[in-house]
Order: sequence, then C-alpha cells, then structure tokens
Amino acid sequence: MIAFFTDLFYNVIIAWSLYYLFASFSPSLPWTSCNNTWNIAATCYDEHIREKLPSMTSDAAKLIDNDQIGDGNFGIDNIGSIQWKLAVCLALVVWFTAIFPYCVLLIFLIRGVTLEGSMMGIYYYMYPNLSELLNSKPWIDAATQVFFSLGPGFGVLLAFASYNKFNNNVYKDALITSAVNCMTSFLSGFVVFAIIGYLAHKRKEDVRQVISDDQGLVFTVYPEALATLPGSTFWSLCFFLMLMTLGLDSSFGGSEAIITGISDEFPIFRRNRELFILGLFAFYYAVGLTEITQGGMFVLNLLERFSVQYSILLAVLFETMCISWIYGVDRFRENIREMTGFLPGMYWKLCWKFLAPVFIIFNISFGLYQHEPLSLGPYKYPAWANIVGWMLAASSIIWIPGVAVVQLCTTPGSFRERLRFLLTPQLGAGHQSNGCTERAKVADTEEDIAVALQAVDFELLKEDAV
Repeated sequence: MIAFFTDLFYNVIIAWSLYYLFASFSPSLPWTSCNNTWNIAATCYDEHIREKLPSMTSDAAKLIDNDQIGDGNFGIDNIGSIQWKLAVCLALVVWFTAIFPYCVLLIFLIRGVTLEGSMMGIYYYMYPNLSELLNSKPWIDAATQVFFSLGPGFGVLLAFASYNKFNNNVYKDALITSAVNCMTSFLSGFVVFAIIGYLAHKRKEDVRQVISDDQGLVFTVYPEALATLPGSTFWSLCFFLMLMTLGLDSSFGGSEAIITGISDEFPIFRRNRELFILGLFAFYYAVGLTEITQGGMFVLNLLERFSVQYSILLAVLFETMCISWIYGVDRFRENIREMTGFLPGMYWKLCWKFLAPVFIIFNISFGLYQHEPLSLGPYKYPAWANIVGWMLAASSIIWIPGVAVVQLCTTPGSFRERLRFLLTPQLGAGHQSNGCTERAKVADTEEDIAVALQAVDFELLKEDAV
C-alpha cells in the first residue's frame, strides 16, 4: 500500500519534469520573461530588470510554477480544473536508461563549481546547523529519504529478490547498493548547492533566502538559475531529463512491488498480467489528474506527507521486529551463511536487534510529539483534510495487525495452539537451520497444525536436551 500511494503522486512529479523538459525546447526559456499568457503584469518581474522594480514580488519562474503546476489561489477543498498540458505529460511518462542521471550529475558538478558564488552554496551545504537537530522534521525527512531511496518497507526489495538465485550474494548487493546510494545523495548535494550558491550570489541574497521548503526548489529556483547560464536551453534539457529518469526508476520499482505482490497472492492477476498492469496504470493516471489541477499541488502534498512518512517507518519497524525477535536474528544470520557462505558478525546482530528498532521508535515518537497540522506555505489545510491524511497513513499499516487478527481467528486449534503455531517460523520441509531440520509446514487443516506443532515441540525438546 505504501508503494501504491507513493506511485499516485510520484508519477505527477515526473509529469512536471516532462512538461519542463518540453518547455525547454525553445530559444528563450518561458520562465525567463514576463511575455507569456500566464504572467500577471502587475506582479511579474523580469530577472534582467529586477533591480529597477523592487516592489514586484513574483518572478517569472514562480509564475510559470503557479500557472502550469499549481495556482496559489486554490486549496485542497478547491482544486480547480485539470491542466491538460500536464495531463498529456502524465500519459507520456516512459522509461529511460538508468546511467543517464549520473552523467548529468557529473556535468552539472563540473559546471557548478566553476560558477561565481558556488562555494557559498557548498559551504552552506557542508556546514552543520546543530540547532535543527532539536526539530523532528530533519529526523523524519532523513529516515524517510533513506528508506525511500533504498527501498525497505515498500516491498520493492522483496519483489526484486524473488527473481534471484538462492546463492545470490545478498550481503555484497546490500553493501554496494547502500554505498552507491549514499555517494549519489552526497554528490547530488554538491551539484544542487553549487548552483544555489551561484543564484544567491547573482541575487545578492543569502543562500537561506533562496531555498524554498517544497518542490519550488526544483521547479522554480533551479530553472531560474539555469536560465542565467550561457546555453541555458542545453542545461535545462539535461536537468529535467535527469529528473524524469530518476523518477521513473523509483516509480517502476514501486509498481513492480505492487504487481508482483498482488500476482503472487491472487493467481488470476498473474494469468491476466497485461490487463492487470493496464488497469493499474489507468487508475494511476485517473488519480494523477486530480494532482495536476490548478490546486493539484495541495492534493500531492497531502499524499506525500501522510501516505509515506510514518507509514514507511512503522512498516520497517514491524519488519525489523519480526526478523530479529520473532524469526530470530541468529536464524537469519544462519540463513545468510547458507546462501553466501558468510556469517554476519556481531555488529549486524546488534544493529538488527537493537539499534535499528530503537532508532525507528525514536523517530516516530519524536515526530508525533512535535507534529503540527498540515500546511503548504501560508495555506492551512482544513481539519477534514488532516483526518483524510491520517486515514491514508493508517490504510497502509492496518493490514499488518489486521492479517494477524484474521489468521488468529481462522486458524484451527485452541488459542494457545494457534498463537504458538502462528509465531513459529515455518521454513518448509528439509530446510536446514542451526543444524536441525525444521519440519513445520504451512497448514490449512487441524490435522496439519497438530503435526506441525508436534514437529516444533520435538525440535525444541532436542535443543533443550543439547
């Protein structure tokens, strides 16, 4: 469900990138002047005459963002009409190569550090503001971003891993993936803040004044900075093409998790995979239309804030607790040894069993303690929108305790037998774990449960005897 909700708004962000990409195919970028149909003559200023019009408060880049992506005059209770240019872009979201973003990042890094004022932005990026650690938002955003980029809790990794061979070196894959992700994020920070520093220098402002707290950084501030560079069309094309390819990689991963999970659970969808995928993406498109209306930004912000943050943290917490405390961290380490020939050491055992759960619980508790009603800039969401948001968050997590209750109620046997059976790892016949054979199997009948429980009791007695 978390991957499903993420796809609902993530594809719209890709559509924005696609729209800006198409808009870049012009000799003069449309956000560099006030000579457009959406510009408001009374409040729009041209960057080239900015100093002459100090009372003008909305630059051209901001106005294209308002008109083509979302109008500040709308809200969650008045989203306006569909922006049909974005609707076409939403339908044209297609795949691109995954290596392209790294090429663009390298190009932008080289160009960015050569710009005047870039070091000011890089200094802002590297200099820590320790006072922000007293605010829960950086903690929640950081944890969410790590899970979002690496994939735990979304079902993406489980879906991809299901296609691996049994002896695939998952330990090496995990280390390489985490290292590449970390380095990419670190590199991206230099690229972004080098350009932001250049724009701050050009505006004669502080870096903090340039940075906005929403998608405006990407779709307003950055386009404005690129528009001031020689060959602005080329830089704009590269930037928005990179955004689109990065978004598509994440979107496809989430979609694959949904498709694989539902197809495995319901064979009818596996037999009609093409129709199922067509229906899923048609639904994505239909919901996406509400997010590309004149007030669509408010719908997207609602989905982004509530459908991912606390849901993904709780999902990963459940996964960690189930693996480390119910399945057993020693059994899990032994499984990795059987697959790779390598037994993870005490560091990983401590992380899985103690550090990870404590850190996640801290993030959730701290975030809820400082939680404030949803807002976007000066706009405050009505109470009903916040209720809908919490319902969205709960709809992703409720399945975990919900399925547990259903299994507890439908499994044959006494309550004690059902509880013991459901909390006992069922690894399948012949699976070797800790030197003994686990004979407990998935059971659907009362006789099967009795046999499985006897097998579990027998193994426990053997372990006690040893």
